[in-house]
Amino acid sequence: METTRRTRMAARRASATILTLMLTLVLTSAPAAASLPAQAADTGTDPSMVIEKLHQSYVVNRDGSYLMTDEQVRRIVLERAVPEQSQITISYNKSLDEIVAISAYTEKPDGRRVPLGAEQIKDQQEAASADAPLFQDTRVKVLVFPDVAVGDRLVFQYQMQRHTALFPGQFEDLSTGSFFRNDDFLLSYDLPDDMPLYADADGFEALPDEHAHGRKRYQWRYVAGPNARIESGAVNYLDYGKRLAVSTFADYAAFARAYQARARDKALPDAAITALALRLTADTPDMRGKALALANWVRRHIRYVGVYIGPGGVVPHPAPDVLAQRYGDCKDHAVLLEALLGAVGLPSTAALINGADVYRLPAVPTLGVFSHVINYVPSLGLFLDSTADSVAAGFLPGQDLGKPVLLVESGALSRTPESQADVSRNRLRFDVASGGSSQLHITKVIIGTQAEPFRQAVRDAKQADRERYVERLLQGYGQRGAGQFDPGRLDGPDDEYQMGFSGLSEDFANLPGPTGVRTSYDVWGSVGYKVSAYLDEKTRLQDFACPGFDEEEQADFHFAAGLRILAVPRQLNLRDGALAYQADYVRKGNLVTVRRHLRFAPPRAVCTPDDYLRMRPLLERMRRDLKNQIIIEADAR
Repeated sequence: METTRRTRMAARRASATILTLMLTLVLTSAPAAASLPAQAADTGTDPSMVIEKLHQSYVVNRDGSYLMTDEQVRRIVLERAVPEQSQITISYNKSLDEIVAISAYTEKPDGRRVPLGAEQIKDQQEAASADAPLFQDTRVKVLVFPDVAVGDRLVFQYQMQRHTALFPGQFEDLSTGSFFRNDDFLLSYDLPDDMPLYADADGFEALPDEHAHGRKRYQWRYVAGPNARIESGAVNYLDYGKRLAVSTFADYAAFARAYQARARDKALPDAAITALALRLTADTPDMRGKALALANWVRRHIRYVGVYIGPGGVVPHPAPDVLAQRYGDCKDHAVLLEALLGAVGLPSTAALINGADVYRLPAVPTLGVFSHVINYVPSLGLFLDSTADSVAAGFLPGQDLGKPVLLVESGALSRTPESQADVSRNRLRFDVASGGSSQLHITKVIIGTQAEPFRQAVRDAKQADRERYVERLLQGYGQRGAGQFDPGRLDGPDDEYQMGFSGLSEDFANLPGPTGVRTSYDVWGSVGYKVSAYLDEKTRLQDFACPGFDEEEQADFHFAAGLRILAVPRQLNLRDGALAYQADYVRKGNLVTVRRHLRFAPPRAVCTPDDYLRMRPLLERMRRDLKNQIIIEADAR
C-alpha cells in the first residue's frame, strides 16, 4: 500500500529481523501503549536545527482532491546540520499530483536572501528500496539551498495539487512532530460543511473551528515539549507519542468498504488460476494443508516488487495479471492468493495491517498506519503473509504478530496471533586435549517459525562464507582454528531445520593453567544471544516488542586424562511469570555437562516498561551465569 506522503515520523526504523542480522554477521564477518511521563527528560530532541515555522494547510474538495500548501522556516544551529538539512526533498505522485508552486531561499543572519535558481530545484525519480525494487511514478523535487552555514534560515513554500483522490470522495492524513524543536507547527484542513472530518489527536491542540461560505476549517497546533530518546526495540513513536490522525471515514468499516470497492473484482480466479490451484492441492486432502500449499507457492514464485502506478498504492492488479507476470506488491500477492484459495473452496479476505512496528490503531482510519496487506482464511482462523518469502506458510513474520488488522470483506477489526512456535535446540561437544586444543562438534535444530528463515539465510550465503564460518566463529572468541560447516537439508520441511559444524580450536584452553573454560557459546543465536538482546536498555519508558521463544542447549566438555577440573559452577533456577531459566552443571569424572534452558512465553507480543522492570533482574542474573567458567589445569609433570 502507499505509505502516506506527509507522515512526519519521529524515527522510522527499518524492520530487520534479529535472525537476518545475526546470520549476516556470523556468515560474513568476525497493545495499549504506555505514555511518557509528563516531565520526561528531553533526551531525544536533536539540537542541531530549530523548525521555527511549519504550517501545512489542505483545501479539500468534495471528490477528495485537494490543494496542499506547505510553508517552513528551518534555522541551522550546529555545523552537522548543514549537510543534513541543506537539501530538502518533496515527494509527489506524478499520476495523482502536481507541484504547482515552489519558492525557496537561504536567509543569512544579516537578513540577506540567497534565492534558489531553477538549476537548484531538481525533479527526479524517487530512489527504489534496495530490498524491494519499485515500479512507481513517485517523484521528488529536490531543493538544493546555496551558501548554507550555521545561523542561516532555510525558507521554503510549495503547493501540491492532488487532482485524483486515492479513495474517491474521501480524505485522510497522519502527522507527528519531528525530533527537533518545533516553535510554530500548525495543521489546517478546510473541507465542505457536509464532509465532516474525524480526528484522533495526542500532543496536538485543537483550535476553534471556522465556518465560512459552506465550508469548515479544522486546525491543530503542535504542543511543544520534551522528547524521550526512542529506545532499542521500542514500538513505533505513533503508538505512544504526539500524533494527529484525521479522516473523513466515520469508522474502520467505512474504510474497509472503500478499499474493497476498488479491490473486490481483482481477486476473481480465471481458468489458469483454477487449474494451478487444483494441481497444487491435488494430493492434499485437508483444507489447512491446501491453504498452506497455495500460500507457499505464492511466496516462492511471485517476486515482491512494489508497483505503485497512479492509484496503485491502494488498488491491486488483477490476479490473472499477477500470475502471468510473476511479480507484484503486497496487494498483488494478496489478490492472487485469495483467488487461488477461492478456486479450491476456501473463501478468504484481505487483511490490512501495519507492516513495521506500529501496534496501535488511531481512533480514525488512515493509510499512514495500514502499510501492508495479508490474507485471512476465516474457516481456518489462519493468517497468511505470502510476501514474507523466508517465512513458511502457517507462520507469520515477527512484525506481523500481536497486531490489529482490518478484515476487508467484513469490515471488522481483528488481531493476529500474539505468539507462535519458536524453538531452538543446540548440542555442543568439546574434546579438550592436554595441550589446550579442542575438537568441537555442534548441532543446531530449529523448530517452528525460524526454521525456514535460518534455512534460507544459509542457502543464500556464499560458499566462501560457509567455508570460513568455523574460523570466524572461533576468531570471535579469541581462538584460532578451522572446520567444516554442515548446512543440512536446504529443501527440508518448513517447520524444522538442522545444521551444524565440526572443527578444531587450536588454543581452546590457556594451559597449563589454572585457566577458565567458557561454558556458553552463541552459535547462530542461542541462550546468550537472546539474553543480551533483551538487555540493550537499562530502563524503559516505552513499550517494546517481546516475541516468545524456547531455547535449550547442552554442552559436553570432555577433558583429557592429563587435565584436572578444579571448579564447576553452581546450578541456577530462575522463574518469574513468563520468564524461566535453568542452568545445570554436572560433573562425572573428566566430563562436565552444561545444560541451559531459557523459555519466554509472554501473553502479548508487546511488553510494557513494568514488564521490563520485573524481567531485568532475572536477565542480569542470567547474564552473569552465562559468564561462568569451568576451571581446569594440567597435571604437573
